Amino acid sequence: MNAEQVKLEWTDGNGIRLLQNGTDFFPALCEAIDAAQFSVHLETYIFMVDRTGSRVLECLAAAARRGVKVRVVLDGFGSAENVVVVRERLLEAGAQCRIFRPEPRWFARLIPSRSRLRRLHRKVTVVDGRVAFIGGINVIDDYDDLDPTDGISAPRFDFAVQVEGPVVTDAAYAQDLLWVRLNWARLRRHPRDWNRMRLTKPRHAPVAPCGTQRAALVLRDNVRYRQTFERAYLYGITQARRDILIANAYFFPGRQFRRALARAAARGVRVRLLLQGKVEYRMQYHATRSLYDQLLRDGIEIYEYMPSYLHAKVAVIDNVATVGSSNLDPFSLLLAREANVVVDDQPFAWDLQERLETAIREGGRFIRPLDYQRRGWVRRWVDAVSYTLLRIGVALTGTSDKY
Repeated sequence: MNAEQVKLEWTDGNGIRLLQNGTDFFPALCEAIDAAQFSVHLETYIFMVDRTGSRVLECLAAAARRGVKVRVVLDGFGSAENVVVVRERLLEAGAQCRIFRPEPRWFARLIPSRSRLRRLHRKVTVVDGRVAFIGGINVIDDYDDLDPTDGISAPRFDFAVQVEGPVVTDAAYAQDLLWVRLNWARLRRHPRDWNRMRLTKPRHAPVAPCGTQRAALVLRDNVRYRQTFERAYLYGITQARRDILIANAYFFPGRQFRRALARAAARGVRVRLLLQGKVEYRMQYHATRSLYDQLLRDGIEIYEYMPSYLHAKVAVIDNVATVGSSNLDPFSLLLAREANVVVDDQPFAWDLQERLETAIREGGRFIRPLDYQRRGWVRRWVDAVSYTLLRIGVALTGTSDKY
């Protein structure tokens, strides 16, 4: 794979701030929405009406009431529990809300459909066309949905970035394209809305340089950007010379990706994975563990994050970092709409790497090959069954040969 195959649209002059967990993210997001003068466009997979979600919803409604153009896009599956409440409150305030692939009603939900797996998983907010928030953090409180019986006292471990500069223009354009598509879809279902729909795509003036960082917005969809993110990752891995550190919530990459990691380790690159230690979804967790044996044999270090749920989708490869919404699993790499920011900036990369290494030191459980091989037959069986079930799910995409 060469650089031409990756086709990242790099821009210089960006100012990018790393945000860790909801503690950093939501105050910055709400501050930007409160200061909005013209527009706010928010996309998210999950929007919970909990303590944090209510605060964000209040900020969006207040912005709409003072005349700011507010547009919100929710995924129909990820936000299914709160779609009605969020949409009603936004519409009452004068905002606009669209649902990406609404869930079918009643028994139709039981009918398998590949199209229902194609979700809006990216988390992108653009305010006034000048500042963007991009990452893996849903609109959900770090603590409110945790089960006290799980003994989890730490916040969900996740990252996002606050961006100013030319990358914001790319993010706004991607949002506008999806908004136009959703409007046309709505018109097909409700032809009477034709006169009330605003179909013109807003044009955003190029954003002036706001910093010194070189960065690129990397999208994934099912038309134009089907493999852009995976190819960018593979290119980075094949070019790595010193260090690869990946933190990913749901790690089940294809064979080509795993072979690339193995070859990097074989040529002397230190390869480390920080994965989930607290089980959030059992099938994904155990399917990932089924990969451990070969990864460990290839000389890859594996750590499981134990203080809380790991939800991050970030990586540092030498002096380049990526932060975004894309997991390294079939759902993100083959089906979902995703958005990541790749930052080619040494200070930024070192900052993210230090935070990940701190998480490893303070909360990472090192997986020793001998201990893993000694696990009981029940765990081996659960891992194997989970791996098989996940591969059956991948078969629905028609790409099971890659896994």
